Amino acid sequence: MSNGLTMPRGVTMLLGAQFFSALADNALLVIAIASLDAMAAPAWMTPFLKFFFIASFVVLAFATGHIADRLPKSRVMMLTNGVKALGCALLLTGLHPVAAYALIGVGAATYSPAKYGLLLELLPASRLVAANAWFEGLSIAAVILGTGLGGVLISAEFQGLLAQAGGVVTSIAPLHLSTLAVLVVYGLSALTNVFVPESGVQPHAAAQTPRQLASGFGRSFMLLLRDPQARVALMVTGLLWGFGAVLQFVIIDWGRQGLDLSLDRASMLPAMVALGAAGGAFFAARTITLDRALSILPAGLLFGPLVMMLLPLKSIPLVCLLMACTGAVAGFFVVPMNAMLQHRGYKLMNAGQSIAVQNFCENASIMLMLALYAGVRGTPLPLEWVITGLCATVTLALLGIVQHHRSLTARADAQAISEAAR
Repeated sequence: MSNGLTMPRGVTMLLGAQFFSALADNALLVIAIASLDAMAAPAWMTPFLKFFFIASFVVLAFATGHIADRLPKSRVMMLTNGVKALGCALLLTGLHPVAAYALIGVGAATYSPAKYGLLLELLPASRLVAANAWFEGLSIAAVILGTGLGGVLISAEFQGLLAQAGGVVTSIAPLHLSTLAVLVVYGLSALTNVFVPESGVQPHAAAQTPRQLASGFGRSFMLLLRDPQARVALMVTGLLWGFGAVLQFVIIDWGRQGLDLSLDRASMLPAMVALGAAGGAFFAARTITLDRALSILPAGLLFGPLVMMLLPLKSIPLVCLLMACTGAVAGFFVVPMNAMLQHRGYKLMNAGQSIAVQNFCENASIMLMLALYAGVRGTPLPLEWVITGLCATVTLALLGIVQHHRSLTARADAQAISEAAR
């Protein structure tokens, strides 16, 4: 079966390395939030953890694809995982949490074109939806377990156990011990990465100056935008990844304010979105082929209304169920869009460069939406108004994209009929 979920051993190792790396990223995000709380940092600073993490994907996009295409991709993954571990270690030395997480973003920005580029080289196009389902599913598992791990590591119960442990443990600050645990997870990612194979595709990008890199990136960007299928997929994934990044903070904020949960408890709520998204992703892998990816665009119109249904709920089980349903729609929707975009990009340019362009667009959207969310959180506007405005904006934008795709389809059909009549 062309969309079967079984992956070759090399891809399995690639997935494993990605899982441990993302697990550490998400655990460290919760620890960084706790560190900001311990510093009595203002509420608007919390979204900027993610903002500066994402900034590297945008600022460095002109170079990250070139690096992935010039060097063996598994080696790039190993080196950039080391950059992430360095950011984690520097948090132990007292570096500001926002700065430490920004450095981890530098590693992640260069890691991404290498991992997805290697995936494109290892698998045929017919396996990309299934492979993206695995990537999405394991990334979601990393969000669930990583956020949960971070919540456990900062919890009062765990800190109490550490205090009772005695010996050398009591001489180390609790949050430092939590950070050390995350550093071990980065080590597991590096160990798994040793077994990630190369595809056999020889690195072929020539050395370039920053100006040449920027010029080449600009040409690749325009090439992707001129492709009708890639343009629609790029608009969709950009919007949805931006919405998803903000949603992580929205749910935590709503859990703390609307449900009166502590940070470690509220940090568990995004795991329900992730759990639902894993199910939606694998359902998409079983039912959606690459040539049908754009046919599911109307499903995206459910996102905004589903999140707005959160507002009147005070029951934690109902909130968890709603978040799981929201995640299921997200997974079913985004995975085929990602596969479509990767496939079109790989046909138009080098693997690493195509992923870098995709990362630039998607993460620019994330930065914009996180900046807007941080801005409104710094105002006296009620959180309920903020959530309503966010959901309405996303729904209207998706409706515009659906109409744009229908217009492109109608134009293509009319052109085909005209050519057939000649």
